[in-house]
Amino acid sequence: MCLTLATTLRNLRFMDIRSHIRTMIERDREVAPAYTLRERIADGCVHVIGVAASVIGLLTLLVIGVQSNTALWVVSLTIYGLALVACFTCSACYNMIVRPKVKAVFHRLDHAAIFLMIAGTYTPFALMKMDASTGHTLLAVVWTIALVGVVIKLAAPRYLQGVSTVLYLVQGWAVVAAWAPLTDAVSTRVAVLIAVGGLLYTVGVIFHLSRFPYQNAIWHVFVLCAASFHYAAVVDAVGS
Repeated sequence: MCLTLATTLRNLRFMDIRSHIRTMIERDREVAPAYTLRERIADGCVHVIGVAASVIGLLTLLVIGVQSNTALWVVSLTIYGLALVACFTCSACYNMIVRPKVKAVFHRLDHAAIFLMIAGTYTPFALMKMDASTGHTLLAVVWTIALVGVVIKLAAPRYLQGVSTVLYLVQGWAVVAAWAPLTDAVSTRVAVLIAVGGLLYTVGVIFHLSRFPYQNAIWHVFVLCAASFHYAAVVDAVGS
């Protein structure tokens, strides 16, 4: 009887240990997907370009804002530029850092920064180009979603994954609801740049969800290209 009980307890303890190890492995895979060295180098090169471009872009936006002699342009361009730098920097750190604990921290920051970049991209158009009522409403919606999303990603990323995914989609596609007043407020060229950027993000998601060689690097190339089109749209909007 005692021997049977001891054996049972030992088996249960062994099963708990195996379950714990399996959970840790799955968690590590979730934070750090398996890529070859060449894939990591390719992705790292894309990220270095992205971080450098975002920093140069921020400095350029500050100069453009000051030259506009309009305080709100300075504010909106600064918000957009900082969000851009934050997103590319956090993504680079998450994808390039090897240490698991540090990588896990930047995994959260990376996903949180996406909310900031989406909201930041809306900001110059909503604050400076659209009519006050529509623009301010759009700003309130996208920044409320951004703040909620950031809190979720930093505080409970594993438990509210579905909610955060819905928030990404609603925030990103909010432009559809505001498309008519937005296109009325900007030039055709700016509208085309915005649309092409959105299309590149959408196509890039296909690669992001796929599993084939260099898919992560290709996904980030699409992100960089899409962000470049939106950056061009913002700069063009300042002078139009």
